[in-house]
Amino acid sequence: MSNAVIRALLAGVLAVAVGFGGVPVRADDPFVREVKIGGLYHDPGNLWSRFSLEPHWTDVNFEVQLGPHVDVLWGSLRPAFGITANTRGFTSKAYADARWEIESPAGIFFSLGAGAAVHDGTIGPTERDRKALGSRVLFHFPAELGWRWDGHSSISLYFEHISNGYTQDYNEGLDAIGVRYGYRF
Repeated sequence: MSNAVIRALLAGVLAVAVGFGGVPVRADDPFVREVKIGGLYHDPGNLWSRFSLEPHWTDVNFEVQLGPHVDVLWGSLRPAFGITANTRGFTSKAYADARWEIESPAGIFFSLGAGAAVHDGTIGPTERDRKALGSRVLFHFPAELGWRWDGHSSISLYFEHISNGYTQDYNEGLDAIGVRYGYRF
């Protein structure tokens, strides 16, 4: 395992630990609470990253949300780990987040997250069709809006952004947006 991957995983664990902030964790859910899979539009531009550079091929996203959580502001905060893989060899990423989610009795849910990602894209402006992301380890910010219709199955609109938050010389950022199916255990 490379040093960049180890640093990214440690940053993700730290993000989750900071997200829980010493608040007692509830463990009444199963260890794995939910799995999600979806197709995302790669680097659409005009979102958080402001412009598009990498070809718009489909990304495949897979995520696992763990059960242990804390109740925070009408919702719950729990760890999430995932991979967004580009199907054409452009930038892919693995991430670890602290994810806050609120769900209505009708099954409508909304979540926001913050964490760390490690990617296989470029660091500096070395290729014309690749974004200069500035660092191998980046911040990861997801948002999701969806509907759970039977207590288990859900469909959602999912957005994610990675960047280094202007901590490096290059920070072109990368977005993805698409649809995911989730199954809660």
